[in-house]
Amino acid sequence: MFTGSIVALVTPFKNGEVDYEKLKELVEFHVREGTNAIVPCGTTGESPTLSHEEHEKIISEVVQKVQGRIPVIAGTGSNNTKEALKLTRYASKAGADGALVITPYYNKPTQEGLYRHFKILAEEADIPIVLYNVPSRTGVSTSPETVARLAEFKNIVAIKEASGSLDQISAITRLCDITVLSGEDSLILPILSIGGKGVISVMANIIPKETSAMIRGFLGGQLGTEAAREMHDKFYPLAKALFIETNPIPVKTAMQILGRLNGELRLPLCEMTEAHKQQLTKALKDYGLL
Repeated sequence: MFTGSIVALVTPFKNGEVDYEKLKELVEFHVREGTNAIVPCGTTGESPTLSHEEHEKIISEVVQKVQGRIPVIAGTGSNNTKEALKLTRYASKAGADGALVITPYYNKPTQEGLYRHFKILAEEADIPIVLYNVPSRTGVSTSPETVARLAEFKNIVAIKEASGSLDQISAITRLCDITVLSGEDSLILPILSIGGKGVISVMANIIPKETSAMIRGFLGGQLGTEAAREMHDKFYPLAKALFIETNPIPVKTAMQILGRLNGELRLPLCEMTEAHKQQLTKALKDYGLL
């Protein structure tokens, strides 16, 4: 259902408030540049710092601007199951095509607790669900066996895998036929090579057309092994530079350097160090963006 290059959209701010005009401008940019789907209110969208009202309005604004041209997969996760259910139901009501739901963070639930959390969402929210496994952020990883149990629900359709483990992904694809999406830009090609169907990408904020083209070419068989590796080798330094500090600090800084965004963040995130900014600028230059 959800494949290709799916952008984890940044949330633009202006003087401390969400800049909805810039948000709509970014959405139009991605539709024009060939992005296959959009994720508002994910980690890259600084969802932990959004109020519930902002969260809901951003989802609605993105859905209305997209107008059905590409899927919208709204970030609706929480470490509170009732809150996640409320946000997921709202996304469905607002017309989103899917919901990206992160593994509950800080609580460190057991595998049974994770199963019950997602089970409630699957049973009580009428919308396709993409699981999101990112143990570096949450402190707990959803096991392949738990993913396989959850894949039995017809509306749990995909998983964004950001564990960085090809073993984890290989185990998932052996146990069930859920769609696997890379959650690591530097691992797009390796994950595609073992059965992945796309990426939920930070890098696509910067190079949406190229990210989409590589995945489309690989999945469609038009891109040979050597050509795919050449694209991966070109992407790799940029992908790594976009994570030299906590996401989305680097990607917002890169967009500022490129004149696409003012770079404003919300505390506790703050501006990038000058040394890292120089590294990021070099990566943008080396890629040919400057």
